[in-house]
Amino acid sequence: MQVSEVQRARAAALSIASSLGLRADDAIVLHDSNKLTLRLLPCDVLARVAPVADQVARFEVEVAQRLNEVECPVAVLEPRVEPRVHERDGFVITLWTYYAPVTPSEVSPADYAHALARLHAGMREIDIPTQHFTDRVEQARRLVADRDRTPGLGDADRELLGDTLRKLRRVIGERGGAEQLLHGEPHPGNLLSTGNGLLFIDLETCCRGPVEWDLAHAPEEVGEHYPGVDRELLRQCRILVLAVITTWRWDRDDQFPDGPRLGEEWLTRIRAALAP
Repeated sequence: MQVSEVQRARAAALSIASSLGLRADDAIVLHDSNKLTLRLLPCDVLARVAPVADQVARFEVEVAQRLNEVECPVAVLEPRVEPRVHERDGFVITLWTYYAPVTPSEVSPADYAHALARLHAGMREIDIPTQHFTDRVEQARRLVADRDRTPGLGDADRELLGDTLRKLRRVIGERGGAEQLLHGEPHPGNLLSTGNGLLFIDLETCCRGPVEWDLAHAPEEVGEHYPGVDRELLRQCRILVLAVITTWRWDRDDQFPDGPRLGEEWLTRIRAALAP
């Protein structure tokens, strides 16, 4: 989120919480990217704040509620208030349970895989309209093709990303494997180690596709503990996921911390992964 918006976003979250009867005198920034994640005190509530124009908060709230009903390992909305999306001063705000981190926070690959398998099992029990994982790949492909939005990409790097996104999307689609509802981005940053066990957060990225797409976001060792994995499909998904997230780092409006360095580093990794 732009620096100029952070104070307004904090104020909006505090205002909403107070209007709902929660004592909110301070807001600690826990994470700042395309949206702001705040810990509101002393009520100890987690607030997610995003500009109205960029939000899919209603979808995330619906998914969280549905997954909680089937006892999936996901973070839950704040139980002291109505589970809904709030708007204030150009922002959308959702209120969630705050989970204090536990020590040690390192998660074993086996536990990670078990939690993800439980999440996938619960996701197979619900039916909710969502995009296909290839929609996100297409969004990345269009970004690569738009020189105005990715001015820092050199011609060779642009060709590398464009070809990788196009070819692997086709190859993975042609395998014709089983598909289901997925988290979309179950990387370590979206997995909390809590007193209630491992819990996945950030459900706005849910999509449909093979489970290997989700596994491609997790550390490589996790795939070794997940049952029934198509190893070749997982390898292809890993490269495709890397191409997608590398593309985001070259967006002129990207605000990911250390984005330019990561963009360069990940281009090198893509070349190595594609090397014969």
